[in-house]
Amino acid sequence: MDKILRVNMSSQSVKLESIPAEYVGLGGRALTSKIVALEVPPLCHPLGPENKLVIAPGLLSGTTAPCSGRLSVGAKSPLTGGIKESNAGGTAAQKLARLSIAAIVIEGQAPPHALWNLLIAKNKAELLPAKNLRKKGNYKTIEILSKEYGEKVSYITIGPAGECLLSAASVAVTDLENRPTRHAGRGGLGAVMGSKGVKAIIVDDRGAPAPAIKNVEAFRQAAKTFADALRRHPITGTGLPTYGTNILTNVINESGGLPTRNFSAGQFEDASRVSGEFQREIILARGGVATHACHRGCVIRCSRIYMDKNKKYLTKGPEYETVWANGPNCGINDLDVIARLDRLYDDIGLDSIEMGAALGVLMQSGFLRFGDGKGAIKLMRDEVGKGTPLGRTLGSGAAVTGQVFGVAHVPVVKRQALPAYDPRAIKGIGVTYATSPMGADHTAGYSITANVLGAGGRVDPLRVEGQVELSRNLQIATAAIDSTGLCLFVAFPVLDDPAAFQAIYQMINAQYGLSLGPDNITSLGKAVLNLERDFNKRAGFAPEDDRLPMFFETEPLPPHNLVFNVAARDLDSVFNF
Repeated sequence: MDKILRVNMSSQSVKLESIPAEYVGLGGRALTSKIVALEVPPLCHPLGPENKLVIAPGLLSGTTAPCSGRLSVGAKSPLTGGIKESNAGGTAAQKLARLSIAAIVIEGQAPPHALWNLLIAKNKAELLPAKNLRKKGNYKTIEILSKEYGEKVSYITIGPAGECLLSAASVAVTDLENRPTRHAGRGGLGAVMGSKGVKAIIVDDRGAPAPAIKNVEAFRQAAKTFADALRRHPITGTGLPTYGTNILTNVINESGGLPTRNFSAGQFEDASRVSGEFQREIILARGGVATHACHRGCVIRCSRIYMDKNKKYLTKGPEYETVWANGPNCGINDLDVIARLDRLYDDIGLDSIEMGAALGVLMQSGFLRFGDGKGAIKLMRDEVGKGTPLGRTLGSGAAVTGQVFGVAHVPVVKRQALPAYDPRAIKGIGVTYATSPMGADHTAGYSITANVLGAGGRVDPLRVEGQVELSRNLQIATAAIDSTGLCLFVAFPVLDDPAAFQAIYQMINAQYGLSLGPDNITSLGKAVLNLERDFNKRAGFAPEDDRLPMFFETEPLPPHNLVFNVAARDLDSVFNF
C-alpha cells in the first residue's frame, strides 16, 4: 500500500498521491491518528471543513493473515472533542489494500445539502452525485447501490443519523452477505462523513492484484502458526465461535460487573434470557447461522445471523455490547426486542453502545420506564430515525440526553458512554475508561482478559493493586494491534502463547522485508498513544478529564458493594512510559 487518496469536498476533486515519507510504514490506527494529529487543527469544530475523515486498512490487510480485515476510521470526534479511531470488520479493508490504498483522506466540505458518492476502482476514483440516496437507511442505500455496482464490491456508508450530523452516528461497512452490519460505531464519525457531504464509498477491487509479499514462504509459515494459535486457544477456538461475543453476558453477570438499569446494580435477574447460550438456541431453532465470519479470512467466526420469529433475516446476531446496552442496562429481557433495536441502529447508522446508554439515562429520568422494549423501539424508529428534536437529543448521546432531561447519573468519560463492564467490580477496565484518549472505550485496553477471563495472567478485579500496570500494557498492545488490521480478539492467544505474538511481527517482516522484533511492536503502540494524547492536550484536555463520573466513587455497587477507588495520582501515571 503506497498511495493516499485525497478527496477535497470543497472543490469536489480527487487526487491519488504517493504516500508521504512521514506516513510510510504505518497502517490502521497508527496512520489515521498520525494524519489527524499532523493535519487537523486540534481546536477546529469536528463538523467544520478543517476536520478530516481518514479511512485506513491495517498493515496486514489484503493478505492471507488470519483475522486481518479491520478497517480504521479516524477524525476529531464530534462526541468527545478529542482524537478518535474506531474500527470495523466487513469487506472494505481488504479491498482497499488490494487497490494499494493506504488511506482515504476526505477533507474540506461540500456545499450545504449536496450529497456525493465516492467510487474507487482499479486506476479510477471519482465523485458522483447521490441525491437519490438522501435520508435513505443503510439497508436501502445498499439495495440501490447494488443494482448499479453489484454485490461483489464493498460499501462504506452512513444512514440518516450521519446526514443529520448526530454525535452517535456510525460509519457502516458491508459484510460478506453485502449487508451494512459492521460499524465503526464509536465517537460519531458518521457525522464527520455526513458533514463532508459523502453518503457512500464504493470500493471495487476487481482486477487488482493481492498485496506484494517480500518473502512468501516465511509469510505462509507465520500465518499458519498464527491461525493454529487462534484455533487452539479456548476463547478464540471454542467459546467465541460457539456463542459469539454474547458468551460474556453470563460470565460478567456472575462476576457482579454487568451494569444493570443505568449502572445501578452489577447483576441482572434475567441475564440467562439474554445470554449467548440462549441466543444460540434461538438462532439455531429459527434457521439462522450461529458461527459466521464478518470478513474473509477470519478463523474465529464470532459473528452470527439472527432470524425473526417467522424465520426471516432480521439482523446480525447482536454482539455482547449491544445486548448489554439495550438489555440489562435498560432492564429489557427480550432478545427479539434487542435484535430489532440492533437492526434499527444498523439501518439509521448509530452506535449501539451510545444509544443503549442514552436510553438508560432517559429511563432514569422517568420519561420511559425501565424494561419498556416497545417504547425503546418506537423512540428509535419514530424519533431518532426521523430526526425529530427528541430523536436528535437521543442521537447526540448519553451526555446530551442527561443534560436535556436533568439526570445526574450519566455514565460517560470525555462525553462517551461507558461500555458493558462496571468499573466498581472490574477496576482494571475503569482505569482504561478513565485514561484512554478515546473516551470510555473497553477495546482500548481490555482488562477483562486478566480481571475476569484469566487470559495473560490474573489480576483481582476487586482490588486496586496491579490495575494501572494492566491497563497500561493493554493500551500499548491494543494501539499496536489496531495498526495491523487484526481483530482485537487475537489478543487472547497473543497474551497466552508466545508463538502467536511472534507470528504477528513475523508476518509484517515477511510482507515488507523488515526485521521487527517485540520491542518495535511495543514502541509502535507507545508512539500511537503519545500522538493521540498530544492531540487531545492541544484540543484542551487536561488530567482532570481522565476521571470517571463521581458516582462511581461514591455509590457502592451491589453485589460486592464496592466503589471505584483507584487514586487520581495512579490514573495520572498510566502513560508514564
